[in-house]
Amino acid sequence: MNSEYENTFPVVRGIQAGRPCYIAMCPMRLIPRLFIFNEDQVPPELRAQRTINTARVPEISNYLVDNSRDYTLSSITASINTKVTFEPLSDTGHGQNMGVLKVPMDAQILINDGQHRRKAIEEAIKENPELGHDHISVLFFIDEGLVRSQQMFADLNKHAVRPSDSISTLYDHRDAVADLARFVQKKVRIFSRLTELEKSSISNRSTKLFTLSAIKNATKALLSVAKNQPIEQSQKELAAEYWNEVAANMPDWQEALNKTVATSHLREQYVHAHGVMLQAMGNIGADLLTMPKTKWKKALKKLAKIDWSRANVDWADRAMNHGTISKARNNVFLTGNYIKQSIGVSLNPTEKEVEKQYKR
Repeated sequence: MNSEYENTFPVVRGIQAGRPCYIAMCPMRLIPRLFIFNEDQVPPELRAQRTINTARVPEISNYLVDNSRDYTLSSITASINTKVTFEPLSDTGHGQNMGVLKVPMDAQILINDGQHRRKAIEEAIKENPELGHDHISVLFFIDEGLVRSQQMFADLNKHAVRPSDSISTLYDHRDAVADLARFVQKKVRIFSRLTELEKSSISNRSTKLFTLSAIKNATKALLSVAKNQPIEQSQKELAAEYWNEVAANMPDWQEALNKTVATSHLREQYVHAHGVMLQAMGNIGADLLTMPKTKWKKALKKLAKIDWSRANVDWADRAMNHGTISKARNNVFLTGNYIKQSIGVSLNPTEKEVEKQYKR
């Protein structure tokens, strides 16, 4: 693959914005050698990329090692700072855009997008050398100077949108908690009809009442499960039973399910139509499920007697801050405390401390 003075890459040539670009499938063992970082001490205005955030690297590296037979890795985009030679397979037809890219061995190849992937690949190969035989696609551009490289970095990253937690939960089949959330969403009747599966927030006009991400977070708290902890089928069934029991004692939720009240009206007028209540019920459930089933089901029946209206001044500075619903950690605790006290369940030590601070 290498001559004495050049690196050669089998590539496909294309055009973007009138400029040639080349895409190659590179063995991952070559990636650390091709892309070397030496800009850590250079001021930001003289760099064409951000410095490595070392906290991100282990997550990607572990993903590659843990899923070495079933991973997906997007392309690296890079700029070459010198003249290159492209030798096509033929002068006409498809072959004129397929061929060999020759790059001087002393050329600097700068990553515009993918520096964390590059570092993670290096670390993953140390742990599992077999990964070095896999390939990653690299999109090469010809460098036109610092300004152009900085603009490429900005353009590549400004339009990147992180997927919502709800749709990530819907599609993630490796995460046990995501699997738990999907199970609960399907098995709890009110969730199956009134859950927004793609977005992590609900618009004013939406006919949904819950988000899949809120169900996931609340159920994770309910079962007190940690990341990557296996979840038994019996735990999933228990979680579904709990949420079905909660729903059975929420008359307004049932009206929304039967379409006798608009979900938008509930969101506008009531606390229980927001994630802060769902998360609070997850926290409460973690304590309730330590009790005999008959006892926690009896306690949940008292939910129907709570005044969930925003107009209820008891929610001030608990579920709401300055009249706006808040899902901040402290608000979740304070909302849960009020619910617990209303259904006759004792506060745990952490909740007692939060309540003490609230009443000062």
